This record gives sequence, C-alpha cells and structure tokens, in this order.
Amino acid sequence: MKVLFYMGHPAHFHLFKNSIRVLKEHGHTVFILIKQKDILETLLKSSGFDYLNILPEGRRDSKAGIALGLAKRDYKIFRFALRHKPDLMMGTSTEITHVGKILRIHSINVNEDDFDAVPLFSKLGYPWASHVLTPESCPTGPWEDKTIKYPGYHELAYLHPAVFHPDKARVENLLDASRPFFIMRFAKLTAHHDEGKSGIGTDIAQKIIDILEPYGAIYITSERELETQFERYRIQIPPENIHHALYYASLYIGDSQTMAAEAAVLGTPSVRFNDFVGKLGYLEELEKKYRLTFGIKTSRPEELYHTIEELVSMTDGKKEFEKRRQEMLSSTINVSAFLVWLIENYPQSVKEWQNNPQIRAQFTNFS
Repeated sequence: MKVLFYMGHPAHFHLFKNSIRVLKEHGHTVFILIKQKDILETLLKSSGFDYLNILPEGRRDSKAGIALGLAKRDYKIFRFALRHKPDLMMGTSTEITHVGKILRIHSINVNEDDFDAVPLFSKLGYPWASHVLTPESCPTGPWEDKTIKYPGYHELAYLHPAVFHPDKARVENLLDASRPFFIMRFAKLTAHHDEGKSGIGTDIAQKIIDILEPYGAIYITSERELETQFERYRIQIPPENIHHALYYASLYIGDSQTMAAEAAVLGTPSVRFNDFVGKLGYLEELEKKYRLTFGIKTSRPEELYHTIEELVSMTDGKKEFEKRRQEMLSSTINVSAFLVWLIENYPQSVKEWQNNPQIRAQFTNFS
C-alpha cells in the first residue's frame, strides 16, 4: 500500500509514529506531510522518518491567517497526492478529506475532540471523509454513521505499555528525580477552537506554586511567553524525553488537554484548568470513569487550589493512581497495533471491526 499521513501538531507525530514504523517494516510506502507547528519538525528529524514540510513559513493566528493557511495546505496536499497517488490518507486534519474527495482517494479523519467542541473542524472535515476515527467516548454528531469507534485514546497509541517503557535515566540529568516533583504546562491557546477560552494566568500560577513548593520541586514548560517571576522554574525537556518526565512526576497541572491526558494514561495525577472542561468526552471518561485526571473551569480557582492540595497530600498517591491506570488499561486497546491492522485491511477492516466485537481481544496485549 501507499499511505499518506498528514501531521499538523506534535501530538500527531506521537499518535502515528509507532504505526508508521510498523507499516514501513511491513514493506508499505509511507508519505509524511507536515506543517510548521511548535516542535513537530524537531520530532520528525529525531525520528529519522522522511517527511515534507508543506508550510515551513507557518501561519498567522488571526482568522484570516488560519483561513489562508488552510487554503495553502489544501493546494499543496492536492499537488502531492496527484503526483504520488496514495491508496489511503490519514490525519487529524480537514485538508486530507478535501483532497481525498476531489481525487477519489480514501481518507480517514482521526480525532478525539467532541464534534460540538470543535464545530468548525467537524463541519470542514467530516462531510468529505471516507471515515472518521475516534475513541468510543467521542461523539461525532451527524457523522456517527461513518465513524469507526475504538476503546481507548490517542495517547494510548504511544503511551500504552506495549510501546512505551519509562526510563528514569533519561530524565535524571534534566531534573531531580530523587524527590517528588511537579510539572506545570502553559498552553498558547491560539487555535481557532481556543477563541474565547482562557487558562492559567499569572496570579493563579503563583498561587499554585505557593501550594506546591513545600512538597517538592516545580518545573514549568510553556508554549507562551513566560513571566519573569517564573523563569527560575522553567525547564527545557527534550521532546523525546517529556513522557518519561511525566511518568515519574508526582503531579501534572496545566491548561493543555493533551498533556493532561498523557499524564493520566501514564498513571500520573493530572489537573487541567481551562474552559474546555466538561466538553471533551475522552477527558470526561478519564476523569469520571477512571479518576485519573481532574478538570476545573476557570471560574472556580478555589476548587483548583483545593484539588491540588488534596493530591499533593495523598499518602502513596502514585501507587493509588497506578491501580486506577491498570483498571483503565484493562478496558482499552493498544491503539498503534489497531491502526496498523485497520490500515492494512482497509476498507474491509471497518466492517469486520464493527461486526465482530471479539476481534478487539487481539489489541489488548501489553507486549
């Protein structure tokens, strides 16, 4: 097969990297297209994968800049697909669905955000996709009839025990792992679906630090410009080591959805503070069903402080959260292995997955 993956965010690299590696080992031709976004290209370079950056200049964060960037990417993916003729295109993007529809190439739109939380993305992408692929916890509204659902989360494509093996040696030269430490993450919140949303501001960040400092070391990573008073907590963790640091952390706090979910599936307590709380099914499931993460709206800062105080004062907190993690893992799948099977047997695999629930057992292994 010839399979095209399009990545628009660092999280997409992690989502697809293990499946790409296996597909290449199986002799398939894999094309990787990306746009300029944060550390995405750095991750691709370190992986050794061949790739093409179709928008190296990036885009402006204004509505006009977002629209122009989409048009440019549509055009460049169209030209690439016309030349290389992939059998299947996959990605967390709307562009591949537009190109796939025009060129009659199968496209799978991969997402884990509820359709009403990202309405523009859904309306621009889902109608043209051959299929939409989401966790069972993620509703796709009018497009449920073309949705492939699986028990799991994007994060289990790269943090499932079958594919991720934490290594303390990879973080010991970056931070003091001999005592409890906490990771704080400040997101940029400039995507189109972030409009009107807020997260952790200066005063709240300072209050969180005041609570945490008696219990251990504090390390901050930030997409946005960091205030001077927080510079002493800043840490530069190489992208390939961030998940090892998250695994050994005692607590994660931030306004990023992705890192909150990553910490949760690793068994590290996580607290997210933003205006998406209650609107994303996969995080609601991780919180309400498995109690691995805690979402607090920005209108309730006192609840944020209370939750953090409770978590840092727990006796054997990491052991308790590891038990909760094991409960979650027993009900979910190795998403990378599932993706490889789905792609190699597509489109017949869709009907087989939907009509034969027993097939899920082959993706629950931990090795």
